[in-house]
Amino acid sequence: MLPFPEPTRPRSLADPEQVAIRRSLLEADRFIPLRRLAHSIAIERSAEVPDPDPLDGGTEARLLLLLETPGPGIGRTGFVSRDNSTGTAANLFRFMAEAGIARRESLIWNAVPWVIHAPGAVNRAPRKAEIATATTYLSPLIELLPALEVVVLAGRVAGLSRETLRRLRPAIPLIAVPHPSPTYVCTSPAVAQRIALGLSEAAAILRGISSSPTQEGR
Repeated sequence: MLPFPEPTRPRSLADPEQVAIRRSLLEADRFIPLRRLAHSIAIERSAEVPDPDPLDGGTEARLLLLLETPGPGIGRTGFVSRDNSTGTAANLFRFMAEAGIARRESLIWNAVPWVIHAPGAVNRAPRKAEIATATTYLSPLIELLPALEVVVLAGRVAGLSRETLRRLRPAIPLIAVPHPSPTYVCTSPAVAQRIALGLSEAAAILRGISSSPTQEGR
């Protein structure tokens, strides 16, 4: 049982007290293996790798949502979380809540899990070499998720993990959606609709309801 209620609003990790509370929860058994993996990647890449949100499912997750790469501001919390104080996180909070996906059923990770930005630099897209290197970390990640039932690939970079994930878990559905960054979501109402549709399909899989593949390149 969670020691305090699930946040009901986005950007809750803008509060340093909430960050401290989350830090105190990271020793739960379902997070220790993921934290070890993050630490190992950080050492190998000589870069920061944020921890998973301890209010999410950790190794018990049934849904894996892959984003792109941690933003340069991730150091403010040290978490990959829908509660971070960014537009992307706020959008993800809303979309996942609307789809009815419980936090304890999900794990949010990054296709390129380490921070690729130089200190003080603005966001940039991962380079081809970084994306290729990152695929080697998918196998140890997937091995830590025995209950996994569906993977949501959010954005172009995450979508490039498709073939590797198919080899690792051939039977698991892969659902592609646009990245939830405000940069993309604000371009057209169709973007938000596609994200909502993909997450609704993932939620249906978690509920054991068969659904036809509606997302691009499933």
